[in-house]
Amino acid sequence: MENLKLVAGLGKERSKIQVGNAVFGENLVIIAGPCSVESDDQIMETALAVKAAGADILRGGAFKPRTSPYAFQGLGLQGLKYLAKAGEATGLPVITEVLDTRDVSWVAEFAQMLQIGARNMQNFSLLKEVGKCQRPVLLKRGMYSTLEEWLNCAEYIMNEGNPQVVLCERGIRTFETYTRNTLDLSAVPAVKEISHLPVITDPTHGTGKVSLIKPMCLASVAAGADGITLEVHRNPPEALSDKDQALTHGEFDEIVKEVRLLERYMKEKKDALS
Repeated sequence: MENLKLVAGLGKERSKIQVGNAVFGENLVIIAGPCSVESDDQIMETALAVKAAGADILRGGAFKPRTSPYAFQGLGLQGLKYLAKAGEATGLPVITEVLDTRDVSWVAEFAQMLQIGARNMQNFSLLKEVGKCQRPVLLKRGMYSTLEEWLNCAEYIMNEGNPQVVLCERGIRTFETYTRNTLDLSAVPAVKEISHLPVITDPTHGTGKVSLIKPMCLASVAAGADGITLEVHRNPPEALSDKDQALTHGEFDEIVKEVRLLERYMKEKKDALS
């Protein structure tokens, strides 16, 4: 990985990326919210619920890249307004995906963090544009991408002058069909060997099954992840996208409690050994 001039971690302190009151690389950051922003009351209700449960950042998709052109594509600008309103009401910073270079600057007016999705990981024009934006960026790993390819995409962003990059392992495509993807937890410590950037996981997309999300959240913390991102919906069967992998408000609350307990244990163990 000779070309990783900015991303490589040799001789560098681990980066800390601040988004609102959350600091990636300092404490475990929990991102939560629906896959898609569907209405004003839907995103507000879930924002209040995830805030009460202990989430640090509110997520929600206003622009949705879907496999089928006939699937729900998101509310666009109206969805961003609903998301920003919910963020202001709860005091949570918001993150949303940006799909087009033409949208970066004005989407950044509504969101405190920008997400580059797995399908756009190697959209180099988009990477350069968010690199000029100076908003923190969550860069998801492509479903067929190696660690070197993923980190080189982070290099594109940083090379444009934006050092605020957080990496997200969201599952890779393997021959396994039981799960939606295979959450590559080995990527967490592997990336930390190579790079100084924070790395989080996405157990929602990494498994595609509600029953597997909590174990993968706990395993992520044990592996040293700097955070997790989860999809939460007030009524998953009615969700307009990814209904089979969305957590209820109650399920999310239960996961946060267990994750925070494990986080405290890991810190106490680290302090005891140091």
